[in-house]
Amino acid sequence: MDFRKLPEGHALTLADVTLPACLTGAKGDLLRTDLTIADGRIAAPDAAAVRVDMGGAMVLPGFVDMHTHLDKGHIWGRSPNPDGTFMGALETASADCETRWSAADLRARMDFALRCAYAHGTRAIRTHIDSRPPQDGISWPVFVEMREKWEGSIDLQGVCLVAAEDFSTDGAFRQTADMVADLGGVLGLFVYPMPDLMERLVACLAMAAARGLAVDFHVDETLDPEVNTLRLIAQAVIETGFDAPVVVGHCCSVSAMAEDAAMETLDLVARAGLHVVSLPMCNLFLQDRHPGRTPRMRGITLVHEMKARGINVSFASDNTRDPFYAYGDLDMVEVLREATRIGHLDHTGPDWVQSVLANPARACGFDAPSLAPGAPADLVITKARDWNEFFSRPQADRIVLRGGHQIDRTLPDYAELDHLMRQA
Repeated sequence: MDFRKLPEGHALTLADVTLPACLTGAKGDLLRTDLTIADGRIAAPDAAAVRVDMGGAMVLPGFVDMHTHLDKGHIWGRSPNPDGTFMGALETASADCETRWSAADLRARMDFALRCAYAHGTRAIRTHIDSRPPQDGISWPVFVEMREKWEGSIDLQGVCLVAAEDFSTDGAFRQTADMVADLGGVLGLFVYPMPDLMERLVACLAMAAARGLAVDFHVDETLDPEVNTLRLIAQAVIETGFDAPVVVGHCCSVSAMAEDAAMETLDLVARAGLHVVSLPMCNLFLQDRHPGRTPRMRGITLVHEMKARGINVSFASDNTRDPFYAYGDLDMVEVLREATRIGHLDHTGPDWVQSVLANPARACGFDAPSLAPGAPADLVITKARDWNEFFSRPQADRIVLRGGHQIDRTLPDYAELDHLMRQA
């Protein structure tokens, strides 16, 4: 189906489409129905609308990708991970940042990544931005430029990414927090065990509260069962009464803990109202990697147990073609597809699709993707007629509509980045 050949100026009814019932307020898994578009929005049924037989094609609203690293993306060609480990990623990405992350380099790679996400059907993105000085003064202005350039196409949020050891209530981190507040961003830290971590968390939440900021933490990106900073974050939120959204990403180590310790931690997470984002592809790539040894663990956090406790769980892309994850394309169909396989989401309820739609939108404060009348007709249309067909193929031939109009889904050529890969 080519929507560009349909008559302009008329309401359009997509007849016989498949919709996830959870997106319509209905019970069950999938339903076959009609969907009408008028004036760029979902509309009430219209007998005068042009009807197009869709043959059961599945329709979804545009995706929300709530944990990415646009500043790191697409550097694999010049800075590959030497051994596939987390430390290899950390050291390689840090060296690349120090020597090559100019405004021009960031601008080219970030825009390339956003064009990929747009072509795949993503409507909103939150990105972490390495913000240790002096890099914050380079990267954040480029992010603001991208946010303005992509306004109306992709809603962008930025989160400062600073190691917990670099946190302070004055000096560089205070300046970063002030900048983030001025630019409408989110306060973020990469946390790991430290003797005074609880004090740092409480102080960070106080700084966020004073500036009216939400918080987004990188948490427990390890399979060491003794590491449990997730518990400390939940306790800090409860003790301080911090009431802005708090996101915790990764949370790998809880999957390796003894059952009692893990469940007690999740009970605290639920009580604190934390939002969890799992990054299954990156964690599968990095975690439990040892030379000459087959990995035993998947790295994914306890998404089923979290969901059962009412914790808001999402999935996201994380890194793309950089030392932390060698692959990916900011394609949320791929993310949901792989999360389903890695996390055994099948046979466990009909609403996991919300983990790339309403759930991340709620965590970040984006407008919730919707198929209700009045919602923008920002749609992803696939030939799949059920979930088995949807997950069995990558849906590379999907159609993406924005405001009811079909977009050009041509992906940018990697050759565009060749000149960046040759830099010394």
